[in-house]
Amino acid sequence: MDRCVVLVDAGYLLGAAASLLAGDPSRSKVTVDHTALIAALRERAEAETGLPLLRIYWFDAAPDRRPMPEHRRLRVLPRVTVRLGALTRAEGRWVQKGVDAAMHAELSELARNRACADVVLITGDGDLLPGMMTAKEHGVAVHLWALQAADGDFNQSEDLVGEADERRVLDREWIQGSFSLRDTSAVFPAAGARQEIAKILAAPPAAPPATLPGVVPAAPPARPAAVTPAGAVPAAANGRPSAATALKVVPTPKDLAGRPPSVTPITPVANGHGTGGPGANGHGANGHGTNGHGANGHAANGHAAVVQAGPVLRWSSDRGWVDRPAPEPAVTAGDNLPTLAQLTTAEQRWADREEDITSIGGDAHEVGQVFARRWIERIGDFERLTVLWPDYPRIPHRVDGELLRYAARFGLLAHKDDQIDEHDRYAIRAGFWKELAARVPGGSMVVDD
Repeated sequence: MDRCVVLVDAGYLLGAAASLLAGDPSRSKVTVDHTALIAALRERAEAETGLPLLRIYWFDAAPDRRPMPEHRRLRVLPRVTVRLGALTRAEGRWVQKGVDAAMHAELSELARNRACADVVLITGDGDLLPGMMTAKEHGVAVHLWALQAADGDFNQSEDLVGEADERRVLDREWIQGSFSLRDTSAVFPAAGARQEIAKILAAPPAAPPATLPGVVPAAPPARPAAVTPAGAVPAAANGRPSAATALKVVPTPKDLAGRPPSVTPITPVANGHGTGGPGANGHGANGHGTNGHGANGHAANGHAAVVQAGPVLRWSSDRGWVDRPAPEPAVTAGDNLPTLAQLTTAEQRWADREEDITSIGGDAHEVGQVFARRWIERIGDFERLTVLWPDYPRIPHRVDGELLRYAARFGLLAHKDDQIDEHDRYAIRAGFWKELAARVPGGSMVVDD
């Protein structure tokens, strides 16, 4: 049949739109004009396929598969069919169940029954790849639409991208035609104290009552001391152990490392030692306590207090505690150069990923050259890169790590026989230096082709 069908993964569409407009993938951050959205999808699908629309299938999830208000609004619109999966709670977050399977089944059934000639897919999940392949085998042309990503990177499976017949990107301008940021100012009142409360808090404290000359104010009656049985933990007013009498907990090494140096409190006793030392009962008046000396509890006319140094964690080994100072890394002028990620805008990241998928073959030498070309062009000042030649063949550490992570996208650096393929590493770095030598002055004298 010469008609087109649109299959929409609502989780992908709404989440990507919220990420782009609000910087947060939560769907609650945006408001959707469903009537305008459906009209825009229909208009664009018919314009790109050149065929009339048969139907728009809206795939989403809901608790117990019960339609939410937005689903009720959508399913009464013309040419719209809503299919719901289950929304369940797992590990503290909501998870869709059955949405991908429903999309796969619908796509395969439409292609098998020849209900349409073209299918537009708005999704990013690679689980739909078998359904896309089945549709193509039945002679259906598959159009894959993506939403512009907030960070400039791809938000779709590369397998889907590689299998699609046609690809389009719904940009920010198109999205803003149907989506808008949700206004939360009416829901959450402005922060700040109420006016009358603020006046009370700002008022000066009341003066104490005046007393007659020579009259000493009466002290409040003292509370009788509670008798605590031996070995019991005194409780605070609320019935819980106070901070000073909390039960001892064996500290972990992490706890010890975070503790500041501690000073044992001193209790002065005339002409003798205080009671604050670690020994039992400390020192008594003019003499020593019964069970040893307190390390820190010296009083007036005695010794000065000794500050205990905080615990120091060292590297441990079978031979005991060993100090191993970390070696200072050698920093060169090349290490101060910016990385490619710091020089790349969101739009450039999208274009780079597009080029990687469609134009770069994945040869190790070529991968190094492509990375170097982008880095050099975005730095702009070729003279600035001449600081790399004294360190050749060493690549600045941050740039080298970024280069190898980029190469991993193409399946390079894979483990072969449980060992990293060093040959690919050499080829990647050789390609980097070759491209650098062709563009930066002085490179021909260092790099040997």
